[in-house]
Amino acid sequence: MAIFDTILEKLGLNKQASSSSQNVMPPQEKAGFSSAPKGPASTTSPSMAPGSMPAHEMPAQGAAPMAMVDVAAKLDAMARKDPRPLEWKVSIADLLALLGMDYSLQARIELAKELGCPENLMGGDHANMNIWLHKTVLQKIAQNGGNVPQSLLK
Repeated sequence: MAIFDTILEKLGLNKQASSSSQNVMPPQEKAGFSSAPKGPASTTSPSMAPGSMPAHEMPAQGAAPMAMVDVAAKLDAMARKDPRPLEWKVSIADLLALLGMDYSLQARIELAKELGCPENLMGGDHANMNIWLHKTVLQKIAQNGGNVPQSLLK
């Protein structure tokens, strides 16, 4: 499993997406439609507007919308229970440590490569890589259903 996928899973974002898509009824069943065979006779309905698409032909039925996870509240709660003074809002190492993940330099380099960190940020003392990585991880968490405060995404 990729490192970023593990981050999402630990925040409850991956599990939520997969479990909600498995337990969601197709839109036509929610609306009271039967699972009638799909054919020319079943593509029209008196309740359908002219030129509209029947429910069973609508695109993107496989994925259910993700509910937002309040990432800051979740991480703050975890930080209150952790005896270490972790500053997850400013440190990628502390964020990974709080999630119970490997936060070594090698793990952070691997995560940076996974997320496409520019090569020029990965040399030297790695400070610039860590800054880029922290910001990118928070942005990608937000893109995957995490509610991250705007102040942390700048």
